[in-house]
Amino acid sequence: MRSARNTPRSAPLTGDPSPTEDGPGSGLRAAARLLPRLLSCVMAAVLVSVTLAPTPASAAIGATVDYETIVSHDGTRLKAKVITPTGVEGPHPLLVMPAAWGTPHILYVGAAAKLAHESGYQVVAYTSRGFWDSGGAIEIAGPEDRADAGAVIDWALENTDADPDRIGMAGISYGGGISLLTAAEDDRVRAVASLSGWADLAVSLYPDQTIDAQSAELLLLAGSLTGNPGTTLREVDSAYRRGDIQPALDMAPDRSAATKVDAINANGTAVMMAHAWNDGIFPVGHITDFYEELDVPKRLMLTPGDHATQEAFGALGLPSEVWEALADWFDHHLKGEDNEVDVDGPVHVKPNNGRGGWTSHPDWPSVTADTEQYYLAKPSTDWFRWQSSGAMESAPSTGWNYRFRTGIGTPAESGTLMLSGALQQFFDIPTGVLLPTVDRYRAAVWTGPAYPDGARVAGAPEVTFTFTPTTANQSVYVYLYAVNGNGTGSLLSHTPYTLRDVAPGEPVTVNTELAPVVWDVPAGHRLALVVDSRDARYRSESVVGDQVTVTSPEGAPAQITVPFA
Repeated sequence: MRSARNTPRSAPLTGDPSPTEDGPGSGLRAAARLLPRLLSCVMAAVLVSVTLAPTPASAAIGATVDYETIVSHDGTRLKAKVITPTGVEGPHPLLVMPAAWGTPHILYVGAAAKLAHESGYQVVAYTSRGFWDSGGAIEIAGPEDRADAGAVIDWALENTDADPDRIGMAGISYGGGISLLTAAEDDRVRAVASLSGWADLAVSLYPDQTIDAQSAELLLLAGSLTGNPGTTLREVDSAYRRGDIQPALDMAPDRSAATKVDAINANGTAVMMAHAWNDGIFPVGHITDFYEELDVPKRLMLTPGDHATQEAFGALGLPSEVWEALADWFDHHLKGEDNEVDVDGPVHVKPNNGRGGWTSHPDWPSVTADTEQYYLAKPSTDWFRWQSSGAMESAPSTGWNYRFRTGIGTPAESGTLMLSGALQQFFDIPTGVLLPTVDRYRAAVWTGPAYPDGARVAGAPEVTFTFTPTTANQSVYVYLYAVNGNGTGSLLSHTPYTLRDVAPGEPVTVNTELAPVVWDVPAGHRLALVVDSRDARYRSESVVGDQVTVTSPEGAPAQITVPFA
């Protein structure tokens, strides 16, 4: 149960009403109203299981769990679970674990108890400021949050038998982001594990100049329901309700590890990142970009799933490949153990579909062995010849133009935040489409040749389009599918793109990447590309009555480059 605060809750957020109830965030708002009750029940069950579970007779190390108050740099009282190993002499390597957005410290107690019990780590898992039982206000991983992490380290060094030369940080989502940011500012942190975290907050919140409405609604509502929003969060929320994303973009650079990569490299902090292909809050593409900028010991794991779904059960102490890899990571970099961290390649990927296992690679570019360039011929409005109308060809096809109406969606969609990625992860149920039903008057559709023996798409597809909008701001959405002989397709990857402040009637050439993926295309299936103007996950600038024209000029023929393993 949530404890009472010493400080009053902030006033309700102000601003214009939220989007209509049938908009991108309606279902998320309903679900998030149940979040505090659900978290309380789940976390209470975890605490009981951790504190009451008997220690195996064969175990040489045990652990105790204490509830502590840590006074931070500015007097803010942070609540923490302190998990201390017993039966082993110190000093102990220290792990500091900030809680995820909207969750309390008990989130990690299962995993933390295993780390203390099995490996002798001193663990301090704390509720991030402004949430649940901690004081202060939510600062969105601002300077106060990073100073909190430093204060928790100070407290642990003064009040536990923690080793000042062996300090690590780890966390899921918000906790992972804070861990990376702290590593850039506090050179005592020797190793970090960021699970479903972010590196560039602006790219996450505003991919290709498009507002990710479902993510924004979920994060804002969860913050309001489970914590005390600070000034920055209230300003961001109020502006968002007015359709203004600029305050969020203004605060993003200071809260992005991508802007501090030089500091991380200078500190030499070992960085592990685990992420899901379908992460709907922090898209995977910016994680691979950030990873390549790191010049430190590093590890990258990419698996099926959505935001935090790949590591949630492991946080409760249940078996998890990601958490096992995390333990190996810290064992190697904080305890000096020789393990598979030395043996395997640092980049580990698992296909987003089917039952394929892990493959290891020396770096992210090595995931792609070859690429194939397909030039796009003029699309057709003929629904019945869907396999041949709008071809993906080996030679450029230029001089054509194709206009479609905007403002009304088609069956081509990116799916629902959290739900779609979880279905892919646990049940191998992809976000699908029946390609013949996509309205050719509201979308452009292309299909490629079938792969008789199948193929593995591996990497980030790239597209080039030239659009001529009818208004200054228009949104388009690009989807890549693998489709069978009946036209039933599985979504491999997608990207939003919004043209902003452009001249109506003037062509604009767009070169952009779709989200990275590893996907096994079955034998006999073919790739299909769809461009339309609405997607329920995003806030679209395309309205009913407008049009957009796709062209293929000689200087920039319409095309897609597909990466293969």
